[in-house]
Amino acid sequence: MDVAELINKYGFPIISAFGMGGLIYYVWNWVTKEIKPVIGQANGTLIALIDRIRLLDNDLIRLNQKVETVLELRGKSIEVERMVADQKINDLESKIKIEDNHTK
Repeated sequence: MDVAELINKYGFPIISAFGMGGLIYYVWNWVTKEIKPVIGQANGTLIALIDRIRLLDNDLIRLNQKVETVLELRGKSIEVERMVADQKINDLESKIKIEDNHTK
């Protein structure tokens, strides 16, 4: 049967409803067979990337803590080195003053 004959026999609204149903069926099959698996794969990839980002974030936090600890310990050792150097300078100044007093 021709489309024109079907429209004459059943009417345009009925035929257009069947046409729309066919289009909806085609789109539904296309989405469920081709799009849904791709979205599932993309979702799996996204979850894996999020996990990697979390691991990197944790690694960065740990690395930052280690750097802060090293800088703190290095700062303390620099302070100790400065105190030792000051003490040596003070000792030298004392020796120089003592020698100056003995030579006068």
